[in-house]
Formats: sequence, structure tokens, C-alpha cells
Amino acid sequence: MTINIDKQLFANLVQIIEKGKKQVAVKVNSTVILTYWQIGKTINEHILNNSRAAYGKEIVATVATQLSEKFGSSFKEGNVRRMIQFSDSFDDFEILVPLARQLSWSHFLILLPLKTKESRMYYAQKAIEGTWGKRELRHQIERKAFERSEIANTQLPSFPQ
Repeated sequence: MTINIDKQLFANLVQIIEKGKKQVAVKVNSTVILTYWQIGKTINEHILNNSRAAYGKEIVATVATQLSEKFGSSFKEGNVRRMIQFSDSFDDFEILVPLARQLSWSHFLILLPLKTKESRMYYAQKAIEGTWGKRELRHQIERKAFERSEIANTQLPSFPQ
């Protein structure tokens, strides 16, 4: 015997489940990003305390090998180096936390090569405001949106009073 349920009830339940799944995904994503930042920061501090370039290279390679054996390919050497670069590029944890709630790790990887903190923050904010995916973020960086906005801001005409 099949019981018919109210379509509105079912739609409400689906909405609750979808919202919950989205919240879980956002929480997992931000936790992963903050974990990667902490790994990069911790390795960086360890290397800086010993301040020898050769030592640093050895440490990163060794740590990456051990981490990838224990936790999988996300911790291969190239990724660990990106984590270190990430903690350097986004050095203010207080600013990072809200960004990590709204951007993916892929977004951050696209932002890492940018030369200045100002350009990284500009594109991060614009990506959040415009809900840009990775493709749109890359496109805006290729278009040099930040540089064009900087030029526009410095070339505002002055009008006589």
C-alpha cells in the first residue's frame, strides 16, 4: 500500500536536506583550506627557525613523502609547497578565515601566482561578490581587471572648483 504524501511536505524536506548538504560542503571546504594553511605555516616556521635553504628543501621533500604515504596524494611535494606558498601569500589568519568560508582551494591556487597582496585580495573579494567560479576568476585575472581598476583610480580627472 502506497501512501501519498503532500507534495509541499516533500519539497520542504528536500530543501532542508539540500541546505544541510551545502552547509556540510562549505564547512568541509573551509576546514581543508585552513588545515592546508596551518600545514604550510608550521613547515615554514620550522624551516625559518633553521634558516638553511638546503635543509628546507630536504624537509619539504621528506615531510611530503611521509604525509602522502599516510594521508594520500593531496600531500605530495608539489601540493605541500603550495601550502607553504599559501600561508606566505595569505599570512593574516583573521582575513583568511572568512575567505576560506566562501572560496575553494582551487580559487586560492589561482590567486597564489599574483604578485601583490592587494591584487590577491581584490580578486578574492570580487570572486566572492560575483560568485565567480574558477573559470571566471581566471578570465578576470587574464583581463587584468585589478590593474585596470588601479589605473582608473589614479587617472581620475581633477575638476576646477
